[in-house]
Amino acid sequence: MSQELHAIAQRITAAAADAERFVVALAGPPGAGKSTLSEQLWQAIDAELPGQVVVVPMDGYHFDNAVLGAEQVPFKGAPHTFDVAGLHADLLRIRRADAAVAVPVFDRPLDLARAGGRIVAREHRIILVEGNYLLLDQAPWRDLAPLFDLSVMLEVDDDELERRLVERWRGMGQDPAAALDKARNKDMLNARLVKRHSRTPDLVWR
Repeated sequence: MSQELHAIAQRITAAAADAERFVVALAGPPGAGKSTLSEQLWQAIDAELPGQVVVVPMDGYHFDNAVLGAEQVPFKGAPHTFDVAGLHADLLRIRRADAAVAVPVFDRPLDLARAGGRIVAREHRIILVEGNYLLLDQAPWRDLAPLFDLSVMLEVDDDELERRLVERWRGMGQDPAAALDKARNKDMLNARLVKRHSRTPDLVWR
């Protein structure tokens, strides 16, 4: 475990010590490594507090391609292609901590969300919510702000983000030119939006 990961895990567990529910926003641009790092953070916290932490991925709230329609599918991944109201409603239910809450998860190879793909059980006190736009200071995303007890932003420089994003598209079967085009003209536009228009986080994870 890296020293920074350990420090953030300790910060979360200390802050959540007396909380019935403690909700953490783990935000960052596409390609920053949110899914990987949220899993590592989950493992670190679970080692100290077994069975008390769970990850809720924002990507589960992608609108389906059938909902977006042919004109909007090429923009899938942009802020307007997510069910923010659904995420907001589920976070309210999670914060009440009075019943289990089923949340969707995104299947990237199939490019679709699976409803009820994960359960936030009553014994899960610490909720790690990970996604690009959790701290975006634009409507309707800014309405999520009161639902987070702590916010963390992942920072990665643009060259490294682009490299990772090209690699991601290549891994999904795109040829080099198409992968570069998607990374530069789709994902990096969203990355710059996150970097320039997100609220100041409580912690920065570089």
